[in-house]
Amino acid sequence: MSQVISLPKRLLVGRPLSNARMGETLLPKVLALPVFCSDPLSSNAYATEEILLVLSVGGLSLIHLAPWVAAGVILLLSVVVISYRQTTHAYPNGGGAYAVSRANLGQNAALIAAGALLIDYVLTVAVSVAAGVANIVSAFPALTPHAVTLSVGIVAVLALANLRGLKESGKAFAVPTYAFVGSVFAMIAVGLFHAATGSAPVAESAHIQVAALPGAAPSGLLLIAVVLRAFASGCTALTGVEAVSNGVPNFRPPKSKNASATLAIMAGLTIAMFIGITAMALITHVHISDDPSRLLNAPAGYTQKTVIAQLSGAVFGSASIGFYLVQTFTALILVLAANTAFNGFPILASILGHDGFLPRQLSRRGDRLVFSNGIIILAGFAIVLLVAFQASPTRLIQLYILGVFVSFTLSQAGMVRHWTDKLKDAQGSERWHIMRARVINGFGAALTALVLVIVLATKFTHGAYLVVIAMPILYVLMHGIKRHYERVDHELIPRVEGVPLPSRVHAVVLISRLNAPALRALAFARATRPSTLVALTVRTDKADTDRLVAEWKARDVPVALTVLDSPYRDISRPAIEYIADIRRKGPRDVVAVFIPEYVVEHWWEQLLHNQSALRLKARLLFQSGVMVTSVPWRFGGEPAPRTEVPVPR
Repeated sequence: MSQVISLPKRLLVGRPLSNARMGETLLPKVLALPVFCSDPLSSNAYATEEILLVLSVGGLSLIHLAPWVAAGVILLLSVVVISYRQTTHAYPNGGGAYAVSRANLGQNAALIAAGALLIDYVLTVAVSVAAGVANIVSAFPALTPHAVTLSVGIVAVLALANLRGLKESGKAFAVPTYAFVGSVFAMIAVGLFHAATGSAPVAESAHIQVAALPGAAPSGLLLIAVVLRAFASGCTALTGVEAVSNGVPNFRPPKSKNASATLAIMAGLTIAMFIGITAMALITHVHISDDPSRLLNAPAGYTQKTVIAQLSGAVFGSASIGFYLVQTFTALILVLAANTAFNGFPILASILGHDGFLPRQLSRRGDRLVFSNGIIILAGFAIVLLVAFQASPTRLIQLYILGVFVSFTLSQAGMVRHWTDKLKDAQGSERWHIMRARVINGFGAALTALVLVIVLATKFTHGAYLVVIAMPILYVLMHGIKRHYERVDHELIPRVEGVPLPSRVHAVVLISRLNAPALRALAFARATRPSTLVALTVRTDKADTDRLVAEWKARDVPVALTVLDSPYRDISRPAIEYIADIRRKGPRDVVAVFIPEYVVEHWWEQLLHNQSALRLKARLLFQSGVMVTSVPWRFGGEPAPRTEVPVPR
């Protein structure tokens, strides 16, 4: 049976790896970039689009503000990356928001940061996969009704790839990530060349007008609100930055230096692509709206494409190889961006499990030296979100990035406290270095706190309230898990006087039929030399019970048979009440219950046996002073039973 169960696992996940091979899973920068940075890199596929969608509420009159909004996002990304480079050096064992906040701001702040990150990791998977599928169904409209199924299947494949091991998943994701970066830069370079030579490409939506929303005149406070919301939407470009600082232990030595360099490379690539895509969107006059009804003078049957699809179509031609390559790699990178969360979530969950704030199973590595339980849980929650929101990127993205900026702010505030403590003992040039680092992290904390307020204010009514509700629930849940573990640990501490011996041991053997397994259970019970021994059966069918009593007398079994009535044909309740009555008569006594069980040759045959025994055992586990012993009888591997009840001498 074990071979039948383990064979599919081995085929899907691979052979187990020994602890000695842990070092083989460490990543060089060339693989760490796609593993930990595919999320922020892929955000270029929709960050500009999100800015334009929000600005379109004022029609086309606000599009000229896109460069200023993009500049704000770039400034914020630069500050956050510089701040996290400080963190990778200060915390070489993993400097995520939870670790930094716990060390400097206390456990409560750390749990808030952890809860925010866990939620956002789940949303990262859901949003990235949904966006990738949206690009797929845009290229192949016939797949539109199957978007949810495709999304669920992709999450399952991603989970499987990560269950096979970090290094293998890094290799699998490296090619699409670098291909996406290369194709986008090629598109930008060709497009800018044409624009510089006087033949600027034109987007297919350039001649389509966008109607402003009623009452959305671009002036005063409303204008400020629209710009701030566009900025908040563009901040999706920052998702996933935390993953590098969380994953420092997975880098090859020197770990901190390589992690810091990877952050810098990611920032450079992201900023360059973001500037290029935004510039090309303005040059080609891309017009887009989240409400197709506001697209005026659009051709009949016009289907709105994504911004990056319009750009690649304008630069290379809508039926060219270049267009399809850009679209293919964009869809791939959007799907694979979820891999950032598949690396960050299990690591953070393992730390929380080790600290007792999440189930401890999450802190254990699986066969392939990865945190398998965390990967499976992340995939499960992401699938629930995709199904609940029908794999709609527009609906899912409204829940996005709130948790990111909560963790950003707490992490940078924690780093300020960290440098302040270090400053007390610093001297000379080291003191200047620490002061510089504190200024960087302090500015980062202030800026991300301001952005957090903006994101909360502009996205709350659009779905962010769900995250606001979920975060306190998760915070309370983690505290509840911690209290449970503390209570269990306290209960398990041996007392000074030790564990008292029971006054007496009462053995109860559960009998349904007088067969070989029942005789073995009786023999084992007698071998323990209990104070009392009784065979117990529950009468659910009078004829069967009468037959059992007759056989019992005919065989002259030297153990008393007690028959309990069950007018409602329930086996468990009468047996449990009988055992509880023994305990009431002798509170210091122990009741040892022996249950004969069949162990069949094939795993599927197990479904036909022992279901009542399993239910009864589950209920007896909650009875104080009751010990349950299963007495197995293995089919095909047991000697022929003797005709008499074996009596140990």
